[in-house]
Amino acid sequence: MLNFQIQSDSDIPASKQLFDQIQFAIASGQYPPEHRLPSTRQLAMITGLHRNTISKVYQNLEETGLVESIAGSGIYVKNQSRKTKSTNDSTGVDPSHTVQASIDSLLDLGFKLSQIRDFFFEEIDWRIQCNKQVLITVPKKHLTTGKVMELDLSEVLEIPIQLVPIEELTQLLEEKNFGTLVTNRYFLKDVLDVIPPNSFRVITVDIYDYGKELEIIKNLPSQACLGIISLSENFLEGAASIAHSQRGDDLLVLTASPSDPKKLMAVVRTAHTILVGPPSYDVVQDMLAHLRHDLIRIPDIIRADNYINNKSIETLKKQLNL
Repeated sequence: MLNFQIQSDSDIPASKQLFDQIQFAIASGQYPPEHRLPSTRQLAMITGLHRNTISKVYQNLEETGLVESIAGSGIYVKNQSRKTKSTNDSTGVDPSHTVQASIDSLLDLGFKLSQIRDFFFEEIDWRIQCNKQVLITVPKKHLTTGKVMELDLSEVLEIPIQLVPIEELTQLLEEKNFGTLVTNRYFLKDVLDVIPPNSFRVITVDIYDYGKELEIIKNLPSQACLGIISLSENFLEGAASIAHSQRGDDLLVLTASPSDPKKLMAVVRTAHTILVGPPSYDVVQDMLAHLRHDLIRIPDIIRADNYINNKSIETLKKQLNL
């Protein structure tokens, strides 16, 4: 679990540091839907920030659709489920009992067995139709994040996957009646604002929590230099913010995309430790091989897990009947 920390003397505003950390905790599933978040008073005690600043951060999170305020109760991670399946482990569950309970519930609501049968058939047929086309959708300004998601899923699902900006979903709806849209919690509200019910199926995936990598960052020696390499520009910005929040000026953080050889070379030459996502790993190794004879010290290159966490990938496989 990410420990909220704020570097008060940082160039990154304290409110952005806290926003990035809470947003990451939600998107990585550390705070699941309907989880109650710390109160403004609790966060003020943890971070040293003024309660008004924390209230503003929560307000910004509410505007993004990640949290909701319930009067007299607190701030909760918003459950935005609407055909956005999040399958639980089915171990030990009796399918017949689950079906019977569902039928009984519908009977109690006044539906007839013939109607209930049609409900089941329609839902199953709809899902089968949706599974024929799988698309990843993110805002245009986050397309590099979408590309990382596409690479993750294409490798493990072994099916054709298309990357479509959210801004182009309206046009897509005019051309196609069914499909499965995959996004993460950062962008779910934007997707649901565009997609009408009973058209495209929307499935959210949680991102990897980077617990192993955060522990490495925590234990790096004072005045060390950390390199972070990713295809996603937005990931690099968020990762640098969180790393800085955890260590402050005690740690120099350098970031680069594998598509920028000049910046990548600077990171490999300077960093003591380099964290790199799977899609960028081979590029970093090639750069290291190219520079090896000129380096006084060889950096530790640590390959992170996939951007999408393994549990979400397994869930997606079940939902797509793979």
